[in-house]
Amino acid sequence: MEELVKKIEELKRTRNAFILAHNYQLPEVQDVADFVGDSLEMARVATQVDADVIVVAGVRFMAEVAKVLNPDRIVLHPEPASGCPLADHMTPEIIKRFREMYPHAPLVTYVNSTIEAKALSDIIVTSASALKVVSKLDDEIILFGPDKNLAWYVATRTGKTLLAVPPWGHCPIHEYLVSPYYLRKAKEKHPGCKLFVHPESPPESQMMADFVGSTSQMLKAIGEIEASCYILGTEEGLAYRAKKMYPDKDIFPPDSRTVCIDMKKITLDKIARSLETLKPQVKLRKELMEAAREAIERGLELAK
Repeated sequence: MEELVKKIEELKRTRNAFILAHNYQLPEVQDVADFVGDSLEMARVATQVDADVIVVAGVRFMAEVAKVLNPDRIVLHPEPASGCPLADHMTPEIIKRFREMYPHAPLVTYVNSTIEAKALSDIIVTSASALKVVSKLDDEIILFGPDKNLAWYVATRTGKTLLAVPPWGHCPIHEYLVSPYYLRKAKEKHPGCKLFVHPESPPESQMMADFVGSTSQMLKAIGEIEASCYILGTEEGLAYRAKKMYPDKDIFPPDSRTVCIDMKKITLDKIARSLETLKPQVKLRKELMEAAREAIERGLELAK
């Protein structure tokens, strides 16, 4: 493993490369990355990187966002099969159907979506920015996809009507493994712990929590909400990052099985191979990139 890390460090220097990694990545991938964060942080950093090559250690939509924001740079996604089941719920056909039914409602789309969905959207948000962005809109009826639980989270806090596009869109990890059942088990196993959950979790789970927020917001809240221990109701990779940031605190995932397989498809050997060969490169159609970029930048601006 040490030799592989050294190889990656050498290749980064040779290629003038920068590695962006999501909080859900494998511990060793987080350790070798130049930046680790949530989707909003990754998007912002992608616009500020001074590098010839950007390696995205995350799922496909994250690599697409990096390419949209850096059209003239080489963007590598070490494992193209690393997708997102949540993103796949929101198809162009479904979007068009809702647009026809609600022609005057803006479409606010979660960053966990395909490039095709983003290109048909008005504004792109992340779990960290969704509440702030939607609260700034004058519209009372808003189309929001693809995550129904994040739509509920924003609607209950803004008083606006958010119509989930589609009504069944969800992340399987948060929907089924950060459910009330698993959270009750975690609280029994770790009594006295503060419970934080991600807004992709079901409403019942959110109502059980001491804090609801994105991965970056959870990390910040650990430093602000005093407790002897914390249960982080999201993908288990965040617990590793949190323990590095707060080594004196006890921090647990809800369950050892709270794992996003797609996030874990990115490995050190794939990153090394990608830097060696400069493949696989993210390639997107120009018209999709331009339309998606407008929506992404609108969301970033409103999130300030």
